Amino acid sequence: MRIWIVAARVRTLPAAVAPVLVGTALAIAGHSFRPLAFVAALLGAVFIQVGTNLSNDYSDARRGADTEDRLGPVRVTAGGLLPPRRVLLATYLTFGLAVLCGIYLVAVAGPELLAVGAASILAGVLYTGGPRPYGYEGLGEVFVFLFFGVVAVAGSYFVQVKELPWQAFVLAVPVGLLAAAILVVNNVRDIYTDRRAGKRTLAVRLGRERTRGLYAGMLAGAYLTAPLVWVLGSLSAWLLLPWLTAPLAAELVRTVARRSDGPSLNAALARTGLLQLAFCVLLAAAILASGNSGP
Repeated sequence: MRIWIVAARVRTLPAAVAPVLVGTALAIAGHSFRPLAFVAALLGAVFIQVGTNLSNDYSDARRGADTEDRLGPVRVTAGGLLPPRRVLLATYLTFGLAVLCGIYLVAVAGPELLAVGAASILAGVLYTGGPRPYGYEGLGEVFVFLFFGVVAVAGSYFVQVKELPWQAFVLAVPVGLLAAAILVVNNVRDIYTDRRAGKRTLAVRLGRERTRGLYAGMLAGAYLTAPLVWVLGSLSAWLLLPWLTAPLAAELVRTVARRSDGPSLNAALARTGLLQLAFCVLLAAAILASGNSGP
């Protein structure tokens, strides 16, 4: 069980949970809430994230990207902790559970979600799998922003209301930036081993110092865009509530800027995930506090 927990990379799961909370809170602010749809969306997002992590573990091992000298936690396939076929089977099973959640959501919210679900699973597989994995071409952060920001927040709202207001897309921006920042820390940590393995992540392309600046910019962008819906005339000043997490963000920026050792960056990765979750819980609470001013 401990090995499978390692394989699932639980530190990354806040990226799956956080956008569902924000999208659902926006729906509740507009007086729409389907509890079962919320649970299905939440579980579906988690299963897609775990399936993506397992697929990444399997594919990176096959391509030789996870070597013994990497600074991150051990990968179960490359480390010989689990047979590759078992990891691949677990990937299929996990994505299958996500499909079951998706079937329910399609039944209650409409066939539009078929394309969203299929694209989400395909993006998870092609991150490090397939003939031209986009994670090896420096596009990982872009796809994380889109799928764990825009798609997840707007989709979670849609399954409740069957509409897509502009507020959902604006609120998705800080969520997506923080989700992408988790990947940035991961890629800063692995920059040298990724370069040797031919994995041209955004960190490899930009270099360590500029990637550190990108991380700081993403966190700053999240705080600047969080109250944007209020500035544009919707919801309320409660959207400033996530700024309470700013001290944690500042500490993380300092850590990523100054440290290069594996333990420090591993801790920064985990804490960035927790930052995103805390930020989004407060953002969701702020949306709910706005009450009748929702869309």
